[in-house]
Amino acid sequence: MPRTQANWPPKKLVFASDHAGFPLKKPLLDWAVENGYEVLDLGADDSQSVDYPDFADLLAKYLNENPDTTGVLVCGTGIGISIAANRHPHIRAALCHDVTTSRLCKEHNDANVLVLGSRTVGLETGLDCLRAFLGASFGGGRHEGRVAKLG
Repeated sequence: MPRTQANWPPKKLVFASDHAGFPLKKPLLDWAVENGYEVLDLGADDSQSVDYPDFADLLAKYLNENPDTTGVLVCGTGIGISIAANRHPHIRAALCHDVTTSRLCKEHNDANVLVLGSRTVGLETGLDCLRAFLGASFGGGRHEGRVAKLG
């Protein structure tokens, strides 16, 4: 479901990661709580090996039932979990590595899930990406037709 100005910026965030993403997910989630967001953590709860598609599917199911919620996914590189999430037609998960891509994925692509790789971005960059994503809004206009073609 496309986001609109009426439900952006989000107040509810849902987080999920695999074991490799857990070390970055935890401080991102803590930041969100400290900054007044209502958060839900779908796991993983530690660094015990798990399968990233399971957590992408949990998040996608949750977003389907709660379309006013925004997602954050983390795995080792962010690649696998973003592929798994984007199999769901209502998900536009964007793998980001910097503030620019985090902002533009929202402004141009109306992404509803930010994806980060814990092995490819550090904590400060991850926090900057999250802040940029949450601070951006879908620009509409020339981007609306393109986003509509995504499904």
